[in-house]
Amino acid sequence: MRSKTYNKKKILIVFLCAVFIILFLMGRLVYLMVFDAEYYQEKAEALHEREREIKAARGEIIDASGNILATNRTVCTISVIHSQVTDPEEVITALSQALDMEEASVREKVEKVSALERIKTNVDKEIGDRIREMNLNGVKVDEDFKRYYPYDELASTVLGFTGGDNQGIIGLEVKYEEYLKGQNGRILTTTDARGIELKGVAEDRVEPVPGNTLRITLDYNVQMYAQQMAEKVMEEKQADAVSVLLMNPQNGEIIAMVNVPEFNLNDPFTLNTGEDTSGLSEEEKQDKLNQMWRNRCINDTYEPGSTFKIITASACLEEGVVSLDDTFQCPGYRIVEDRKIRCHKVGGHGQETFVEGVQNSCNPVFMDIGLRLGADKFYDYYEKFGLLNLTGVDLPGEAGTIMHKKEDIGTVELATMTFGQSFQITPIQLASTVSSIINGGVRVTPHIGKSVISSDGKTEEVLGAEKGDRILSEKVSGQMRELLEGVVREGSGKNGAVEGYRIGGKTATSQTLPRSANKYISSFLGFAPADNPQILGMCIIYNPQGIYYGGTIAAPVMREIFENVLPYLGIEKE
Repeated sequence: MRSKTYNKKKILIVFLCAVFIILFLMGRLVYLMVFDAEYYQEKAEALHEREREIKAARGEIIDASGNILATNRTVCTISVIHSQVTDPEEVITALSQALDMEEASVREKVEKVSALERIKTNVDKEIGDRIREMNLNGVKVDEDFKRYYPYDELASTVLGFTGGDNQGIIGLEVKYEEYLKGQNGRILTTTDARGIELKGVAEDRVEPVPGNTLRITLDYNVQMYAQQMAEKVMEEKQADAVSVLLMNPQNGEIIAMVNVPEFNLNDPFTLNTGEDTSGLSEEEKQDKLNQMWRNRCINDTYEPGSTFKIITASACLEEGVVSLDDTFQCPGYRIVEDRKIRCHKVGGHGQETFVEGVQNSCNPVFMDIGLRLGADKFYDYYEKFGLLNLTGVDLPGEAGTIMHKKEDIGTVELATMTFGQSFQITPIQLASTVSSIINGGVRVTPHIGKSVISSDGKTEEVLGAEKGDRILSEKVSGQMRELLEGVVREGSGKNGAVEGYRIGGKTATSQTLPRSANKYISSFLGFAPADNPQILGMCIIYNPQGIYYGGTIAAPVMREIFENVLPYLGIEKE
């Protein structure tokens, strides 16, 4: 009797469990069919849809006058869809011949079981069209874009270039990637269970959105001429490199930025030295490429030498520790603590006023006024002038100043710093600071981006920072313009004079480290017109052979550039 009752209970429990499970499954089914129907419908459709990307055209880069410096060429991407290939051997043979690829490489991709396998990108459109006309089952030819630079080497370290995915790698291409890249589109096709596209089913197509155009401050003609002059002096002096920088000191707009030897933007992974890299490791080759891509105007620091005397003089005049009429005695050296620090003129300049000391680029004069100013004040002005910060130029990889800590500046360090030694800055930092000194005393931010223009020609955004803080009084700024005009008219910068124009400037000759290598950097910084500067230019020659004085070899380069560029910019002779 007990056994029968137990069995009935057991059957009842099993029955209730079965009912519960059935009810749960029915509830779950109702939930999936009613509440999650849309989600699972999308999942089911996804199994029968294949998406191919349509690349967006990258925005162009144009100069201040509208000349195109970077644009696009139509290329093709060749792909295969494994499930749709009906004759693998035909496809392998045709693609290997048309694309000039090893048959084994093509076979590996064609036979790989995948939804979409790329065979080759950046294929010339002519070849892509030829493959399309073959009507090979399973082969897809999609149009793409490849970056193209009409002037090859022009402003290569400034413009930069893109990689295989059309993304910026260096220069403006990476700095303004957000504006230039655009938005890719897509093609959505429907397939059957085997992955074969269904005929008669319309494609879902989302059109790509092209990138914006970037207008920059560089001027093609000025850049080209400055580059030709840099190449000429580099060859004549057998120098390692030459940099030329031209900018508007009133607003920081960079008109030209040259770093020769430049490299071919359409072939950026080939060394510009013609060196055979077959025996180099990948790491060694990459290191050489990185060196080739460097923009010395912003990536590299150097001892500025006597061009830095502009900053020393400005600080001392502003602080009132020197006046234009002060007199000095130069025997050809100064004894500072236990160091004998020489003037470039071995016999000395004798007695001279401060004005004459600036014209003569006399080291003892600048050591004297720097010691009057003192290390603390010198450092404070160094900071006030913005030399301890980055300029904020809109190019990647700007290097910072290499400077003594304030507490480590002794008398000897201070003496050498007054004429531009024992610390390092970038050329762009020097140009920006001097621009701020001669423009009335207001800090400017150097920049190359001018505006962002949409595909329909509307200006989306104006680029370039407004003027910054005042770093110098207008009075001292005017005095510095007059002093530097005197350097070109009567002093060490005579070779930078241009007939019919008032030119201000300063020469420099500095030695690289280690001093025992006897390598020099020659430079000249000039501006015009001296009373109302509209353009500032720098020429820096790295390791020239033979005569290496800045006033002798760098000043004439800037003179020739000014002779051609000033009339072009509409700056009339007086």
